[in-house]
Amino acid sequence: MNQLRLSFASWVAVYCTAMDTTLQFIPIMIVGFAASLGLTPLSRQVAMRLGVVDAPTDARKIHKDHKPLMGGLAIYVGFALSLILFSPAQHFMELGAIIGGAGLLAFVGLLDDRYNLGIRLRLLAMIVAAIVLIFVGIQIQLFDVIWIDIPITIIWVLAITNAVNFLDNMDGLAAGLAAIAAGFFTFIAYSQGQSLVSMLAAALFGSAVGFLTYNFNPASTFMGDMGALVLGFILAVLGIKLNFTSQTIDVTWMVPILVLALPIFDINLVVWTRLAERRSPTEAGKDHTSHRLMSLGFNQRLTLFALYGLCIVYGTLGFLVSSVDEPLAYRIGILGLAGLGGLYLFMIWLRLTYQKRPVEATQQESQR
Repeated sequence: MNQLRLSFASWVAVYCTAMDTTLQFIPIMIVGFAASLGLTPLSRQVAMRLGVVDAPTDARKIHKDHKPLMGGLAIYVGFALSLILFSPAQHFMELGAIIGGAGLLAFVGLLDDRYNLGIRLRLLAMIVAAIVLIFVGIQIQLFDVIWIDIPITIIWVLAITNAVNFLDNMDGLAAGLAAIAAGFFTFIAYSQGQSLVSMLAAALFGSAVGFLTYNFNPASTFMGDMGALVLGFILAVLGIKLNFTSQTIDVTWMVPILVLALPIFDINLVVWTRLAERRSPTEAGKDHTSHRLMSLGFNQRLTLFALYGLCIVYGTLGFLVSSVDEPLAYRIGILGLAGLGGLYLFMIWLRLTYQKRPVEATQQESQR
């Protein structure tokens, strides 16, 4: 019996050592998935009781009935719980800042879902969360000049967090794209030997996929700002934390941009479209990438799969840029970014041909 106990203890020690050095992200991913999957039905019931629901009150809404909005609670708890259970103690300060910042945004997002607080308070919460990151040393080091890198860090956090929030306009879109991006971040970080980043990304991947089980079209629950702000914030952190030893910053700056190409593309498309049409960038409307694809006659699922595929393509480009020789990596990255330019022109054409012109024709008919 003693020998059996010794053998078991030795096996556990060997297993834990192996997990510390190779596949630490696997149990984190599983726990994040299980916790989010189990908590989503509970969050749905709580949302209905508290009245935190999304009603189809205007024409821009795609859904036809009231949907609970607290799926972000399951995402956040699944993410935080998996990290608390498995993360090493030496990363306590960084993980505390990340979990705390995400928690602040989850709370503000919940209040916004319930009381419609407006964008100013959300932006203030994002800035505070970004400052907390900077305080523990999580910041972009692009120029190695503190008064340049710190503002860039804050802008990056604001941009990516809002970009994911903008994407939350269709069943399964924000959660699915966040899961795909987190999956690529997991394997890129693992290939670079960055255990902390791979664990963070795996926790996000698991919790996003667990929620997506209920959020995929037709969705029974929505994440709300409570979830979208958390997903965007953590993806922004992953983009900051990702480092490379084999290549220079001249190339590697493109990796997080390629992995997060679709959120970055969509928020730029929407903001510049609204400014060109003399509307407020914060004004809601059916001018997102997803809406423009649906104007072609795509249903929600076909639109989702098209955008998932695009995210996978750009995630693959990001992985290639992180792993091939620098000259080839540079060409791949530039080609990918040029592709986004072509896509932008296509989206403008869709807007003018399938969205603006039918509306203008209808207005002209009503004036006759």
